[in-house]
Amino acid sequence: MKLLNHSTKYFALLLIVLISIWAVIFYFAMLDEVYDSLDDGLENQKELIIRAVKVDPDLLHDNEFGVNNYTIKRTEIDSHTKLKDSYRDTLMYMQNEDEYEPIRILESIFEQDGNHYKIKLITSMVEEDDQIENLFKYLVGLYLVLILSIVVLNNLVMKKVWKPFYTLIDRLKGFRIEKDDPIKQEPTDIVEFKLLNESVERLTEKSRDSYIAQKEFIENAAHELQTPLAIAINKLELLLEKNELSGLQTQEIGAVLDNLTRLTRLNKSLLLLSKIDNKQYLEEERLNVNTLVDSITNDFADFAEHRDMRINVNSSAAVSCMMNKDLAIIMISNFVKNAILHGETGKTVDICIEEHSVTIKNHGTKSALNSDNLFKRFKKSSADSRSTGLGLAISKAIADKYHLQLQYSFDGQHMFTLIFP
Repeated sequence: MKLLNHSTKYFALLLIVLISIWAVIFYFAMLDEVYDSLDDGLENQKELIIRAVKVDPDLLHDNEFGVNNYTIKRTEIDSHTKLKDSYRDTLMYMQNEDEYEPIRILESIFEQDGNHYKIKLITSMVEEDDQIENLFKYLVGLYLVLILSIVVLNNLVMKKVWKPFYTLIDRLKGFRIEKDDPIKQEPTDIVEFKLLNESVERLTEKSRDSYIAQKEFIENAAHELQTPLAIAINKLELLLEKNELSGLQTQEIGAVLDNLTRLTRLNKSLLLLSKIDNKQYLEEERLNVNTLVDSITNDFADFAEHRDMRINVNSSAAVSCMMNKDLAIIMISNFVKNAILHGETGKTVDICIEEHSVTIKNHGTKSALNSDNLFKRFKKSSADSRSTGLGLAISKAIADKYHLQLQYSFDGQHMFTLIFP
């Protein structure tokens, strides 16, 4: 949820509470004003009738509610009778509405020619249920108008105010540390946004400097390490070619050569992992995975034949993806190489290409591999001393870079499945 909408949500909840409280207070205040106005009108009408009775005593015989909406009846009082006006609410049948409607009654006692008379006056009242219904409708309308006003305000005024923030967010989304494209500040007069822009600029600049330093260090270290390794291997190979060593010395030097060769492969693998982690493979293109698999299997055909194995490719769909071609070749080659290297002699390596997936199967050990450590660095799935333990880790890093799912399963055969988006 966007920040503006998040704020609108809280404004909406706050308005519901405030308008509800205000509605209750307003309703009772309005009701009090209505009663006060009705009572004043009834009292004024009473005074006018009492004056009229003194002039025309015949009015004392109006003892039924009629056109004048009052009655006068003779009454007896004692010392305990209160002569104070009293008001009450009741219902009366209305001919025009054909139902009972609420009315307000004023009862009072006055004296005329030594006799006491009780006068009752009535007036129609506002129906409370109608009043509540109308009030509710108007309040709902007011609430909707206020919410609409807030939304309009957010999208027109506040959106303009928050423009530097959203611009910075968009630039952060497009920022790539491996590219020489620093984030530029959006001009703004808001102090908080200025501080945010300056902080982000310093942070990204520092991160890029660290990235460049790390990248140069890894490349230089790998290069400097590769050179003495190559020199050492060449000298040992020349020493072996002279045939001046005993059998035991030849074995010892051969063991050293194996370790140096493994160290060379390890150095290259670590450099490759570092480049993948640092996102140095920027070039991408639309690759035909079927064609790529065919090319790789052709390259490994001799190796498979040497192991008395055969590679069988079964394509039932065309698969393509946006990837760096070199990384795609490395990723699939690692799986094919492992399938041959760790596969059972005389068996086949099956590669199944289906819609959005490529599965490499081989017959190897009779039990499943430890999937928890399978794709971790320096975790070997075999006891082969020549293995660096980085092949599957490299394939996993490449798959993660391009948001591919990598799965392992076992059902008599070891199966590695790449799922393309």
